[in-house]
Amino acid sequence: MKLRTLAIGAVAAALAAGVCAFAALTLSPWPRALLIRHDYDRNGETLGAALDARAPTDVTALRDLSYGASADETLDLYLPAGASRERAPPLVVWIHGGGWLSGDKSHVAGYLKMISARGYAVAGVNYSLSPGAIYPTPVRQSFEALAFLAREASRLHVDATRIVLAGDSAGAQTAAQMAEAIADRDYAKASGVTPTIPRTDLRGALLFCGLYDAALLKLDGPGSGIRRTYMWAYAGTKDFLDAPAFAPFSVARYVTANFPPAFVTAGNADPLGGQSLAFAAALGSKGVPVDRLFYAQDHAPPLDHEYQFDLSLSDSVQALARAVAFLDRVTDVKGASP
Repeated sequence: MKLRTLAIGAVAAALAAGVCAFAALTLSPWPRALLIRHDYDRNGETLGAALDARAPTDVTALRDLSYGASADETLDLYLPAGASRERAPPLVVWIHGGGWLSGDKSHVAGYLKMISARGYAVAGVNYSLSPGAIYPTPVRQSFEALAFLAREASRLHVDATRIVLAGDSAGAQTAAQMAEAIADRDYAKASGVTPTIPRTDLRGALLFCGLYDAALLKLDGPGSGIRRTYMWAYAGTKDFLDAPAFAPFSVARYVTANFPPAFVTAGNADPLGGQSLAFAAALGSKGVPVDRLFYAQDHAPPLDHEYQFDLSLSDSVQALARAVAFLDRVTDVKGASP
């Protein structure tokens, strides 16, 4: 009788645990978001080490500059040799990727140094991650970082009248949303953000492998669970496709002719590649100058999400060269060839 009672208790405990686990996975994005964060951050650290190994050494790094009161609100600034108040380089402000729930500015530091060495001040911005911080917190924080950089431009030896917003993956979406908010104050108001620089100071947008329209996401099939989780975590609602407050996230639907010139790229094997193609088309339809870098479906080797960071590939080396050439054009600077 005692054994039977224990067995029944064990089964009940297992069922209760199963119910709790099911509830946790269906009622909150936190459990899966933390698992995704762990995996993404581990990959990000590996990426960061590989990029650092290729990074130039003649770049000055100012690390962990506070642009706000939160511990998350820090940025790193990289300056090319010879930067000074009298020779202040144009400023590239980079928002890192990671599905808004992971990532760190350190993961892309080596890449930012490569751009800086070609004649640019490059800021890598950290921001609060979801699910703890939901949309549009990273956009607001990135505008605070812009305000800090503009306010401290003379001291930091940057030219805040020649700014390019940049980012990869989730960061590309944030950078694109910032660019449109600066270009269209009605969109900024609808997004719940306040631009901190004038449109005249924004020269361009450098966008790698971004996500610009929630409705175009593949929410079934391989990888759909991850995509649903990071969107739920960032939007703050499981019904993110129908949430009015989240609608401006889909910046591709809101772009205007005042959007700055843009460089847009994605790999041919990127599950989000269609997002970049559609966004470039949306910009082009408004008459915005767009430098497109895309690849044929049968391109070999296949170029996956964030292909640009794998600099063992000749395509990625060429993508960096194209990106720097774009920066040279829109900021009126002739940079050194990669």
